[in-house]
Amino acid sequence: MADAASRLKGILEQLLAAPLPVRIRTWDGSEAGPPEAPVLVVRNRRALRRLLFKPGELGLARAWVAGDLTIEGDLYTALGLLAGSIWERDEDARTLAQSLRDPEFRSAVRRLFAMAGPPLPPAPPREEVRRPRRGLHTKRSDKRAISHHYDVGNDFYEIVLGPSMVYSCAYWPAPPPEGTLEQAQHDKLDLVARKLALRPGQRLLDVGCGWGSMAIHAAREHGANVVGITLSQEQAAYARKRIAEEGLTDRIEIRVQDYRDVTDGPYDAISSIGMAEHVGSERYLEYATVLHRLLKPGGRLLNHQIARRPQRDEESYQVDDFIDAYVFPDGELAPLGTTVTLLERAGFEVRDVESIREHYALTLRRWVANLEAEWSRAAGLAGPARARVWQLYMAASALAFERNRIGVNQVVAVRTPESGASGLPLRARVWGAPAPA
Repeated sequence: MADAASRLKGILEQLLAAPLPVRIRTWDGSEAGPPEAPVLVVRNRRALRRLLFKPGELGLARAWVAGDLTIEGDLYTALGLLAGSIWERDEDARTLAQSLRDPEFRSAVRRLFAMAGPPLPPAPPREEVRRPRRGLHTKRSDKRAISHHYDVGNDFYEIVLGPSMVYSCAYWPAPPPEGTLEQAQHDKLDLVARKLALRPGQRLLDVGCGWGSMAIHAAREHGANVVGITLSQEQAAYARKRIAEEGLTDRIEIRVQDYRDVTDGPYDAISSIGMAEHVGSERYLEYATVLHRLLKPGGRLLNHQIARRPQRDEESYQVDDFIDAYVFPDGELAPLGTTVTLLERAGFEVRDVESIREHYALTLRRWVANLEAEWSRAAGLAGPARARVWQLYMAASALAFERNRIGVNQVVAVRTPESGASGLPLRARVWGAPAPA
């Protein structure tokens, strides 16, 4: 009888109708596939059962999180090779139905079942969050979702994010090794402050303030008085400790508060950095309207938000299974055009949009490097399964940004008064050197 790796390779290539781009090593020690490619290690038969009972991305994610599947070699190369065969296959229900009518396809499925062993579906890893996607984005459900993602442990995030403790796209002067992650995050925070034109004594509302980095930067370097809000108790405690150590408790207040409960406007400026992805499509207009109401006339909003590419049929958009189950429960991405439209419907005048997509890929690769450099400690703090979630999520996201499957944009919007005076300079940004006369 052929070894397990050769048999599995043949079955998978029949199911995918394409050569397998990576090498396989199975639980019996056998290997098959391209000799120079990264190795997909199938550590046990349970990995196959996960794929059979939950075909596609979620089954693969469960096997990865549980440690049933691992990769030897460069993770980015392996994910890039697998993406074309699995994640980026443009197949709909009709294509799947046609495959199931194919006798050879059904035969391959039966052989995979035989390799997998007793037909019992393994329980999902306990890190998985699964609940019906209805009744989303109530204050209670949002708090629960934020807690799942951010209350992993501040020590764990210190490893991944580094001293800046900024969990959003940095702003790089050039690809690494030029510059450090800490400097690039400082430059991003300063870019936000400059776009908001923060001045001493102004009131800034930082929505989704994280561990307090933007609030500290705005108060310390621009003299602003800041209110930061988060739904994470762990983030709030950490931010307050940092603020006390900086001697800024008289200038910064950190609240555990939903944005819908903020009533002490008006503010001169609002920053929302990496928070709007949690709002959800059903609530986005409400979110934009609340922020518009909290700004004084002439005040500016800086909305820093990940965007997905638009689809031909927007009604067919589905939330990524792995992200929803393990990373950002209830999170949603919208196309940039949708975000701009909803901000305008809420009353804002959108004055500037800057894409910094490539910067996020560079940032994510640095976070992955931080995690892998201290893997044992990180796994000890958050658990091996949770560390594998973050490793896969960040590495796959880096590739998605590099391939323009998702992007990230900074939108400057103004609550322009009836006079029409936006308060922005005529040339808010300068594009290169002027042409010679």
